[in-house]
This record gives sequence, C-alpha cells and structure tokens, in this order.
Amino acid sequence: MGFYNSIIFFKQGVMTKGKWAVVIVVLILICDQIFKLWIKTNMFIGQEYNVFGDWFKIHFIENNGMAFGFEFGGEFGKITLSVFRIIAISGIGYYIFYLSRRNAPAGLVIGIAMIFAGAAGNLIDSAFYGLVFSESYGKVAAFMPEAGGYAGFLHGRVVDMLYFPIIDGYFPDWVPWRGGERFIFFRPVFNIADSSITIGVLNIILFQRSFFTKENVDSE
Repeated sequence: MGFYNSIIFFKQGVMTKGKWAVVIVVLILICDQIFKLWIKTNMFIGQEYNVFGDWFKIHFIENNGMAFGFEFGGEFGKITLSVFRIIAISGIGYYIFYLSRRNAPAGLVIGIAMIFAGAAGNLIDSAFYGLVFSESYGKVAAFMPEAGGYAGFLHGRVVDMLYFPIIDGYFPDWVPWRGGERFIFFRPVFNIADSSITIGVLNIILFQRSFFTKENVDSE
C-alpha cells in the first residue's frame, strides 16, 4: 500500500486514529530499542564511529536523567523522574485514547503518540537495562550476566548515541566570559526516543492553531 493510499484510508476511517497511534508507538519503540540493544551489546561507553565526516557520529554514552543527557538530582531525582515518567505515560496514553474516540485532528493524535513512544522508550531503559546488562565502562556489556545487572529496577541508565557536532570551534577572544573557550553545536547526545518526543512536541506547537480550532474543540 502506497503512502498516498494510506493517507486516503486514514481519512476515510478504514484504519482508525487509535490504531494509527498504536502502529506509530510500536514502530518507534521497536526502532529505538533495537538500536539501543545493538549499541549496548557492541560498544563500550565513550566509543564512537563517524557516520558522515565529523558532523554525525554514533557516540555511546549513558545518562541518569532527562532527554538529551540532562541530569536530574542524583539518586532521589532519578527515582522521582522514573515515577513521573510512569505517571506521565499513563496520562498521555489515556489522552490518546480520549482523542481517538473523538474527532480530533490526525496530526494531533500522531504528535501525542510520538511523545508517548519516546517517553516509554526511555522508561524501558531506566526500568530494565540495569537488571539485564552489566556495566559498559571499558568493555562491551554482557546480557543477563551471571552476577546480575549493574542496577536495580528503575535505576538503569538511558542509552544515548546520536551525536551531531556540526560546528566545532572556539569563541572569539572578544566574547565576554567565554572568549577562547571551545564551542560545539550541537553538543547533546540523544537517541531515537528523544527525537520522537521532540518531533511530537514541535508538531503540536507548529500546528496548534489547526489542531485546537473552535470546531475541533467543539467536536470533542
């Protein structure tokens, strides 16, 4: 089935918005987890491969916190973040169900589904990777090690690998406070789940006027 025919079927209701949301979530989760599992079982932390010159690299890191490698308050912060993720994912899942049963715009349903998939993908790392993998520092991690994983439930670290240091240089000496310091854009290392969240949010922001028109609100 071609893309054009898929769009026609979507509009005609042959595949409901709820089913499209499920398909999107499943596809993103599969891609995200396959990539992360490959990274975890083939690379050690800090290892990298150049994909396109020096501006796109596969660079393996792990983080304890939020999207794009941001940290959040140590051990207590990590548990708080994990619990928040579970609550948020539950709320987003209900909202997708709510939208799919009403005449919500397809783009809105897709955007929310992408946010849900991204949040769920990173929660899987946090919840289970510490249980099923050994550490990746200086060596490739073992899957289901005899001695047990490197952390308990909800204490695992999120696997990141996509790195785009498109601009790598130094601030001019005349720049206040930062003159002469190294400057890299884009510095954060992220994953497919992070990208899914970002694209979903941008989709909603850019098209909010069409998603939340009076007609669409009234139809809900």
